[in-house]
Amino acid sequence: MKLPDDISLATATLDTPIGRLRLAATDGGLAMVVFPNQKDMAFPKREGSAAARKHLAAGIKALDRYFEGKQKTFDEVVLAPAGTPFQMSVWKALARIPFGETRSYADVAREIGNPKGMRAVGLANGRNPIPVIVPCHRVIGANGSLTGFGGGLPTKKWLLEFEGIGTPRLV
Repeated sequence: MKLPDDISLATATLDTPIGRLRLAATDGGLAMVVFPNQKDMAFPKREGSAAARKHLAAGIKALDRYFEGKQKTFDEVVLAPAGTPFQMSVWKALARIPFGETRSYADVAREIGNPKGMRAVGLANGRNPIPVIVPCHRVIGANGSLTGFGGGLPTKKWLLEFEGIGTPRLV
């Protein structure tokens, strides 16, 4: 995902147990969280406006607290993902999956009122620009197996175990 050059963008990196995350925020909210292995997801280092820096700081603080085990929700972080209306509906459903719980793609498809849209949900899940905060890692296969993840399956496994879900199966 490429962010437009003409928006106010604040960027930062954050060292976490799953590696150095890159974050970007706009005046509207936190726009991206990028895993270390996602080298193709580049954005320039920018200071951004005061509003963008405020959203960026809120995202960093919330992620720090999450990885310290002190926070389970991200309700205070204003999000500004860019996507289609369908993708936005999937991402909103993902954000409602509680800490320590998982859902299947079929569960998410039913929740958004499109019970036959499991593949489309999977594609939208894979394009989630704000992983961890919008917890796409909590979506697993119907048989309990781990499926694709932008940060890599070992990272997905680590996040689920960190949230107390147990040891999911790698396939």
